[in-house]
Amino acid sequence: MKQPFRVAIVGSASSGKTTLAQALAEQYGSPWVPEYLREFVEREQRVPVEDDQFHIATMQVAREDAMAAQSSRFLFCDTTPLMTAVYNRHYFGGLREDLANLVASRQYDITLVCDPDIPWIPDGLHREPEDVSGIIHEILHEELASRAIPYSRIHGSLAERIEQVKQLLGT
Repeated sequence: MKQPFRVAIVGSASSGKTTLAQALAEQYGSPWVPEYLREFVEREQRVPVEDDQFHIATMQVAREDAMAAQSSRFLFCDTTPLMTAVYNRHYFGGLREDLANLVASRQYDITLVCDPDIPWIPDGLHREPEDVSGIIHEILHEELASRAIPYSRIHGSLAERIEQVKQLLGT
């Protein structure tokens, strides 16, 4: 079976990842993979601790792989294990080997980094404070550079973002 073209959508909190993933899925009639972290926080009613990180990233991957079986064209991934690694670095000062290996094992056909250029909206336990989002954005760029992952910056309104992605996908 042909694997779908995997689109990684990453960025700090409130950078529009979920909105973009949903809109692209609708635009292309393709599935999208919601961020598992949101479900985890809502179910557990707490922020994750260091011991939760590998589980969160593993569940994200499992859901991504399950959704890939439902698509032959595109799969839009609202975050990836790379973002779990970024948050792990920030909140816990490093990266455990199991999480580092999982991040290294995942390949995406294109990586989109959502700029934090839209209004920041609080989201309870799920979202860090606005001032932390800038730090996360910087750590994300460090991780992308250190892993030599090519990426495209996505910015502006939702309509502008969709148009940028359409150009990148050649559709």
